Amino acid sequence: MILLRNATTGNRGAGRTPLDWDSRLNISLGAARGIAHVHSEGGAKFIHGNIKSSNILLRGGLDGCVSDFGLSPLMNHTHIKHRVAGYRAPEVIEMRKATQKSDVYSFGVLLLEILTGKSPLQYTGYDDVVDLPRWVRSVVREEWTAEVFDMELMRYQNIEEELVQMLQIALSCVTKVHDNRPNMDEVVRMIEEIRHPELENRLSSEDNRSKDSNVNTP
Repeated sequence: MILLRNATTGNRGAGRTPLDWDSRLNISLGAARGIAHVHSEGGAKFIHGNIKSSNILLRGGLDGCVSDFGLSPLMNHTHIKHRVAGYRAPEVIEMRKATQKSDVYSFGVLLLEILTGKSPLQYTGYDDVVDLPRWVRSVVREEWTAEVFDMELMRYQNIEEELVQMLQIALSCVTKVHDNRPNMDEVVRMIEEIRHPELENRLSSEDNRSKDSNVNTP
């Protein structure tokens, strides 16, 4: 297995094979499903607490697998702070309050990392942190949205709409008010709709036909 961080924002020297958009979309969906599973197993009690690209492992088929679950409670707060700096939600920074919605925020930062090719950590030292959500918002606000995306993705044709859809999902995850963030099941559904829009349209059409057939005619 390899780390997502190494595949997206790691060394970009000669000999490196860049991840194409389909691979990044598949990894995002796999990671989202993994976090959603963690959340669903314990009701509101289970929190990952350490979501970042170096904790996403890529299997042979480039499926994203979430690692390091359950280790955060074993560490002191200072250690956790440095391990997840750049991925932490505002309420975790200000009140040290981690919830499933703070996991959603961290996952949103992860999506931004996948989309932009930029890391919220510079890895020269854990104090060297980039506020990736704020940078993305500033670029989008100036209507330079295309400047957000990783240049390695710009070589692929006909993916602009999907990139923007994923960006919108990521930004909904990193909104500052935690109650306004989607839960992970909703995030999974939204990413699935990017992957299989024709399936969603077909299911919607089938549901409408089913409802029409149940209407009593006078």
